[in-house]
Amino acid sequence: MGALAGMARAQMPAAKDVVAKMLENEKIAMEKRGMYEYVSLERSERTGGHLWTEHVVETPMGRIRFLMQEDGKPLPPEREAQERGRLADILAHQSEFEAKEGAQKGDEESARKMMSILPKAFLLENMRVEGADWRIDLRPDPNYSPEGMTEKVAHAMSGYILINQKELRIHHLEGQLPQDLSIGFGILATVHAGTHFVTERSEVGDEWRTTHVVSVLNGRIIFFKTLSKNQDMVRQQFHVLEKPLTLKEAVALAETAPR
Repeated sequence: MGALAGMARAQMPAAKDVVAKMLENEKIAMEKRGMYEYVSLERSERTGGHLWTEHVVETPMGRIRFLMQEDGKPLPPEREAQERGRLADILAHQSEFEAKEGAQKGDEESARKMMSILPKAFLLENMRVEGADWRIDLRPDPNYSPEGMTEKVAHAMSGYILINQKELRIHHLEGQLPQDLSIGFGILATVHAGTHFVTERSEVGDEWRTTHVVSVLNGRIIFFKTLSKNQDMVRQQFHVLEKPLTLKEAVALAETAPR
């Protein structure tokens, strides 16, 4: 990293070299990733369109969430009791919780795999300095053949990535679908223009963590089921955990006021 950063100060490196080193750094960082507690503010289909403020505690088994406020207002006593009962149920059925969280970890792994195709699936263009970052425009490479529905949707998007010059870590990534995408002549899926995503990451202690996510996905999939995901989530007030917690310890911490 130091050699490439030094080259960045002396002359403009190649975009493909910057992206390659960034991907290497992200892989190494994931292997050393610590556990945190933080506050999450989310409006999505999961929250029924309401703004949920949750105290989140990470564990090796998954994230424990405790709902503190809805639309900026504290929960009434009966709703808070339901929330504590939900956490008690997690402790009583830990295997079910781990299975559900495992599926979500699978989604995160898919996102990392999608990141790895950047140099192959996209043309990396117009690299320039933007603040403390390298900004690189992303355009689908017509010579790349995407595999799977998720990859086909991602490959059809155009956008840009910001890579921190000093650390060579992802700071910001966004993409947008400029026109409707039909998969299998529209029989398997149609994803509509305007579908887009934004991921913002910031330095938290010695790590880079996701602090803002926007995802808007609209369309139709096979059997005419609606494909729709609308999420706007902000994470803040990060505090590193000194050691990995058990689920019981994480529930006890989640139910207390954030630091």
